[in-house]
Amino acid sequence: MSLLNAIQCIPPHKINAGMPPLEEDTKRSVSPYEFLPSWFFYTPVLVQSLLQGLQHQDLGLPLIANPSIKLSGMVGESKHDILSLAGKQSQPWISPFITLTKTDLNSQKQAKDAYSALLQASLDFPIVAKPDLGCRGAGVKLINNHDQLEQYIDSFPNQARFLLQQKAPYQAEAGVFYVRYPEQKQGQIISITLKYAPTVTGDGEHTLKELIKNHPRAGQLSHLYLPRHVDKLDWIPQNGEEFQLAFAGSHSRGSIFRNGNQFISEALTQKLDAIFNDFGGFYYGRLDIKFKDIQTLMQGEDFTILEVNGASSEAAHIWDRNTPLKEIFSTLLQQYRILFEIGAQQKKRGHRTPPLKELFNAWQDEKRLVQQYPSTD
Repeated sequence: MSLLNAIQCIPPHKINAGMPPLEEDTKRSVSPYEFLPSWFFYTPVLVQSLLQGLQHQDLGLPLIANPSIKLSGMVGESKHDILSLAGKQSQPWISPFITLTKTDLNSQKQAKDAYSALLQASLDFPIVAKPDLGCRGAGVKLINNHDQLEQYIDSFPNQARFLLQQKAPYQAEAGVFYVRYPEQKQGQIISITLKYAPTVTGDGEHTLKELIKNHPRAGQLSHLYLPRHVDKLDWIPQNGEEFQLAFAGSHSRGSIFRNGNQFISEALTQKLDAIFNDFGGFYYGRLDIKFKDIQTLMQGEDFTILEVNGASSEAAHIWDRNTPLKEIFSTLLQQYRILFEIGAQQKKRGHRTPPLKELFNAWQDEKRLVQQYPSTD
């Protein structure tokens, strides 16, 4: 059976419907590098960036690669502000959302007002709630009803903004890294990361806790999954019943990443060119998308953009368990060479680099807020 035929055989109700088949977990089900500290990978990037900064006589070039985004999306950028860059032609490709601010009013009143705002925007449950300012899936929750919406608002920090976004109609998810130099009409996809929701399958005998503990991958990451499902750990799923362990598509939250670069296509690249021709000031970053199936994604059809991430984005296929350390380093270094090159061209076009102090202050603000966000699904 061919790969595409195998994909077509995946029932649509399956949790990872539309994705290429995920190979069975083995003893090496987690990348040996996936959860190492960031400084280990970014020390060579920092050294290269210092050298590039000296070469260009400006360390701040990455902060103007995407001139319409605060600090180019390196840190502290607003999801609302970025998605609002979409023009009339590109807007249909963005998952619809509204943006609200947590106030001093009681949570019940705010939830009622939030639901009215959803209806006015022709949105309804299920929705995905997420902080306007955040990273790595912090504070992301699936909201299915009014009570969950009220609980989310109640647990959110005061005077902070959050998005309520329509849950995508597709199950399959990917991170698509797109770059385009300012003087060029055509861009390039340099990475596709397939994001699989982690699951366990019931056998009618073992509890959810036992299924997690006994799973080749989930058992190694039980510290991520068990606290999310405390009320279900003694539940025994039926034989063949799938249970999703994590909702947010972030590997730091337990999502499974696989290298999908073989699915990069000319048709998808051309579609992104058309979208970002109508998306002011974006030249470098990763799109988090949901899509119907891998065939239509390769054709540039049937997908929706959840988020657009800027300068600090990773070509996340590097967290595939089979990616060698040398490739992880080379990919990150290539990314930042491109980032500096785009920033240098933006400077020639008249954009001025901000003081590096702004970067530090934005990082401090983001760090403070993230610590106050609700737990992630």
